[in-house]
Amino acid sequence: MRVVMSWPGTDDGSAPRPPSPGSFLARLAGIAGVLLLVGGAATIGVALVSQVHAPAPGAGAAGAVGPAVSGARGPSLRRSLPLSVDIPAIGVHSRLLRLGVNPDGTMQVPSLITNAGEAAWYKYSATPGQIGAAVIEGHVDSYHGPAVFFRLGALRPGDIIDVTRADGVTAIFRVTGVREYSKSEFPARAIYDGGDYAALRLITCGGPFDPATGHYLSSTVVFASLTSYKAANHPGNAV
Repeated sequence: MRVVMSWPGTDDGSAPRPPSPGSFLARLAGIAGVLLLVGGAATIGVALVSQVHAPAPGAGAAGAVGPAVSGARGPSLRRSLPLSVDIPAIGVHSRLLRLGVNPDGTMQVPSLITNAGEAAWYKYSATPGQIGAAVIEGHVDSYHGPAVFFRLGALRPGDIIDVTRADGVTAIFRVTGVREYSKSEFPARAIYDGGDYAALRLITCGGPFDPATGHYLSSTVVFASLTSYKAANHPGNAV
């Protein structure tokens, strides 16, 4: 996995400027970035040092890649930058870095050295709660052990993912499916194409680790959709 040692400047709250809508090159850059992420691995990592393996999603967790209620658009929110993600079922709490693409068009990923314990929102995707697919990435392991999304494959349909946003709203997503894809068959269109509802995708490395190449051979992807939201300090406002 390419380790990113520099970061984009902090956003000022305005919408980040994505590649031109409909641009084939922009879509290709996004796809290439995901393939880089899902094919990546810690060079030494857990797989080689301790033989501790991240949980893999079972057939019973495959669920669906669409909204929680089939055919229903569900709620949605206006654009607001994400600040943090919480996944109670697997004990994840992380602030969200905001990453884009490298000069060569590949997706930036968190540094294995300084940020393996933090997830990142891909800033050219929808913000969590907007119509479309919001994409959050994170490492499965690092040079020192499990990383932020080590237990991502243990999630199951029905589990909750909370994303806190800059506008004070917490977007509440429900997992609809958890799947593992071979790197060579990664469904980039399904990942980035959220359709007409507020979708969330969580991505990390998965499958066997190949010490010859220093890469994981698959990726773990969590599909979720927005089911409700609540304003800061007003839990009763959940809808």
